[in-house]
Amino acid sequence: MRCPYCGGSDTQVKDSRPSEDGAAIRRRRVCPDCAGRFTTFERVQLRELVVLKRSGKRVPFERDKLQRSIGVALRKRAVDPERIERLVSGITRQLESGGEAEITSEAIGELVMEGLKGLDDVAYVRFASVYKNFREAKDFEDLLGTLAEAGVEPPEGVAAGKPRTARSRS
Repeated sequence: MRCPYCGGSDTQVKDSRPSEDGAAIRRRRVCPDCAGRFTTFERVQLRELVVLKRSGKRVPFERDKLQRSIGVALRKRAVDPERIERLVSGITRQLESGGEAEITSEAIGELVMEGLKGLDDVAYVRFASVYKNFREAKDFEDLLGTLAEAGVEPPEGVAAGKPRTARSRS
């Protein structure tokens, strides 16, 4: 493992232990060249996944990118980090065990939306608005109507089927 500080290739493992969820090994490392300390995580990877983007481009699947996207949707929401990690791990495991080496970005987006719907309604609406590229208030109304039909309460301050606009805020 290369040192992120000096680029040295001979780092040493000082401590290894399972991560909190048991899905990874956490390793504390030290670089003998610069004495820099850093942490790495080792996870089981069932297969190499490739994401087929809407543009037709193929890119390697990145778990960290998935986690960042979910984190953006959940920013400033009171959701336990352990639940977020379980969601990310569950989606990753589902993709890896799906049997396909190539997965569409739409399929990943649908899995994230499904997971966020059960985790946090506001995060679900945030993610859906970007993922589905909402441009008009009608798009939000349709989404909120879908939530209402599923028996989910609309996010605080938003009437079912009627998104809050700049003029309707008090």
